[in-house]
Amino acid sequence: MISVVVPAYNEEDSIEKTIKSLTDVAAKSDQVVFEIIVVDDGSTDLTANRAESAGVSVIRKPQNIGYGHSLKIGIKAAKYDTIVIIDADGTYPISRVPDLVECYEAGFDMVVGQRTGKHYRESAIKFPLRLLFKWLVEFTVGTSVPDVNSGLRVFSKTEIMQLFPSLSDSFSFTTSSTLAYIMRNKYIKYIPIEYYQRVGKSKVRLLRDSLRALQFIVQAIVYYNPIKIFLVLSVFVFFISVVLIGTAAWLGSLMLGALGGFSGLMAILIFALGLLAEKLKFLNHGAYSHD
Repeated sequence: MISVVVPAYNEEDSIEKTIKSLTDVAAKSDQVVFEIIVVDDGSTDLTANRAESAGVSVIRKPQNIGYGHSLKIGIKAAKYDTIVIIDADGTYPISRVPDLVECYEAGFDMVVGQRTGKHYRESAIKFPLRLLFKWLVEFTVGTSVPDVNSGLRVFSKTEIMQLFPSLSDSFSFTTSSTLAYIMRNKYIKYIPIEYYQRVGKSKVRLLRDSLRALQFIVQAIVYYNPIKIFLVLSVFVFFISVVLIGTAAWLGSLMLGALGGFSGLMAILIFALGLLAEKLKFLNHGAYSHD
């Protein structure tokens, strides 16, 4: 039994097609989708009306709060434990949903549609930003992450609701859930899918949402793997210390030597704070438990 949660904000041109495609795929597969939940994120167009006309459950939010907030509401309202999330803009191949569900039922905790194709690259600005976020996430978790924030994925309602307090209410919901599952040693499978050109205009505001995503990733590093942030800062300060001491020895400057020594002590202190933060992380997360 499957619940499909579709967050939507001003998607009147695509929401009916998305619902019909989901219904058709369910009818053709052995995995019958028993419910489709559309969460209207305060749309100012006919998104909610057209979704209701298509005969599915619609949750209307009076105000636009965010993508992640909509997903949380839809997941909470879902009847069944197996959750599929998918965007309403036509970018994801709905025909691949049964493949992801089948893989999930084989024993994975989360199955993610790994986006491929020319439309995934989009603009010359968005693609480098995706690479930056991918690098930051991989730096945090210490392993390869093929697709950090794909909006097509399958997971358990019971498991993900336990993580809601640490998951973003914005577009970073998918990124934060990826981080949370990896850092808790959950099994994640990535299945390559074709990514299509979206219907209508993108709701992502590049600068604002990129800054928010960057902020959340940094917060996630501090939350899940704080030693890495402190280690980078410590190495940087130690490098400055070495440069100052070397320059002091060359110029015979006591002032630069003192600054270099002070910087070296700061590097040690920063690293010690990182160890303390790591210890606090284990205490807060339940003493090495990743459940």
